[in-house]
Amino acid sequence: MKLSSSLAVIASLIHLVPTTVALVGSTWSMTNVPLTGLLDITFPMTIVEADHISGYYFAQQFNFVGIADVGYTGLQPRPDSNGQAVLHAAFSSFAAGTTTTDKNCSPGADGGPGVSCSVEWNGVYNRTYNINVKTMGNHNWVGTVIDTLTGTEVHIGSWTLPATSGGIVSSQYGFVEWYPWNGGQPSNHCAKLPYQQTIFGNPSTTHAGSVGTQALSYEYGDCVGEVAFHTEAVAYGAENNCGFRGQTGSVDVKFAMQSC
Repeated sequence: MKLSSSLAVIASLIHLVPTTVALVGSTWSMTNVPLTGLLDITFPMTIVEADHISGYYFAQQFNFVGIADVGYTGLQPRPDSNGQAVLHAAFSSFAAGTTTTDKNCSPGADGGPGVSCSVEWNGVYNRTYNINVKTMGNHNWVGTVIDTLTGTEVHIGSWTLPATSGGIVSSQYGFVEWYPWNGGQPSNHCAKLPYQQTIFGNPSTTHAGSVGTQALSYEYGDCVGEVAFHTEAVAYGAENNCGFRGQTGSVDVKFAMQSC
């Protein structure tokens, strides 16, 4: 993702993937993380409102001890199927040497090294899903979406990191992206951004004494001040919204679908 110069400090702390047109960013952090890293982390995420079309990606990134490249996970809306809503979940590693035998996964991530995993299911809008990332030992990591209302679990995928890797570190960066812009912006593209409202919840972990915090979102890039952006703290995280109802976002632009 491209960051403005005002976010240079953040840019120095994160690996920026994929290369995108900037929209909304956020940060999360966790206290009391051991030097060897966390063995699990859970990111609550609620797509309160978004059109049932492909285009938005709501994601959280995470780093591992001993690995410079990030992993990330998140949710994407999809068109309805047979009258039912469909959500897409992604779980990716950008680290060279990552391997997988999972049927939901394939080699490579956004044209570079790593592994990309994904799954689609009849998800529910305005419902909180916990996206859980945890190790099964031997540097093997699994991504799972958990419905907080029913308890239903959906397996996203799994991959194995290089043996030099440890657990998940204490902070990273999340984002909201409208990925069709990756293939080029149409004229007056900011005004054509579809509306979205999401809540990024405070992350959690099973590690004793660790407390997660989700910071307020911020906008950056060439649409700052032009997409009706708003963010505020809520009881269990931070809400953000932007864009305009009735827009498809695809006028005069060819969709550039992500590899994940």
